[in-house]
Amino acid sequence: MNRLAKVILSASRKGNLTNIGLASTLARSMSSGGLSKYNFESLAVTSPQEFIYKVEVNRPEKRNAMNKTFWREMVECFNTIATDEDCRVVLLTGAGKTFSAGIDLQDNAELMQGAIPGSTDLDVSRIAYKLRSKIKEYQESFFVIEKCPKPVIAAVQGACLGGGLCMISGCDIRLCTEDAWFQIKETDLGLAADVGVLQWLPKKTSNDSLLRELCFTARKFDSSEAKELGLISRLYPDQEAMMGSAMELAATIASKSPVAMQGTKVNLNYSRDHTVAESFEYIATWNAAHLQTEDLANAVMASMTKSKAEFSKL
Repeated sequence: MNRLAKVILSASRKGNLTNIGLASTLARSMSSGGLSKYNFESLAVTSPQEFIYKVEVNRPEKRNAMNKTFWREMVECFNTIATDEDCRVVLLTGAGKTFSAGIDLQDNAELMQGAIPGSTDLDVSRIAYKLRSKIKEYQESFFVIEKCPKPVIAAVQGACLGGGLCMISGCDIRLCTEDAWFQIKETDLGLAADVGVLQWLPKKTSNDSLLRELCFTARKFDSSEAKELGLISRLYPDQEAMMGSAMELAATIASKSPVAMQGTKVNLNYSRDHTVAESFEYIATWNAAHLQTEDLANAVMASMTKSKAEFSKL
């Protein structure tokens, strides 16, 4: 008899089916100082509900443009969230009426200046090494979203262009208001986008022809076209409706086993970039370990008794 069957049988005999998750429930109290480590200039991190973290780009006076501080703090924030047992799902938003106007060109002028031929005494190879290193740093600022094992929901209002669009490309679920608009702006600035949109969207969207048109022309597109592209899954009449729905979605995700949820995200990402055969092998090895979790028994018990499952922190 396997472990799950033994747990079910034992609980049934003792008439204690509803108390399977008692220890997990007692272990779930959140530390009052849990958010003290999220002290940032460009980001505001709050916990509107247990196990839900809201990460807000917080430069509304600059239309949430991405300065050098932002790029650094994104890495620190999501690397911390990745191992924070009090967080099971992340809601990514932008303060004010604009989600993000993209990279702050004025604040990043030094980087742009360094790419101009003749602006430094260094030769081409040395300039290239320095620029490549900086590009990799900026890429990591959004790659941490995908590497974070917790599902990340982007909720977009107003303008979302350039770096803002690259950022949400790394998210698991993308929602927006009906008045939101988007722009893959980089070709208008004389460069190819290098922090996510050209890497993620060919794998995450469903209309390659439309995607290429938007990348080549840098034209603005509205929420309906974003949904047609497959960039957005749901549209809402206003920000209040969107945030209400986003919180409901986050709460549903947070209520489920963190072992199951993180395993699902990791395996979805792996399967996207590997063959079906390789993905079968990966999940077989993954579940050989994770099927031994207590969460499996707790979830089955809750289903049998029509009660709410409780899961300990991960």
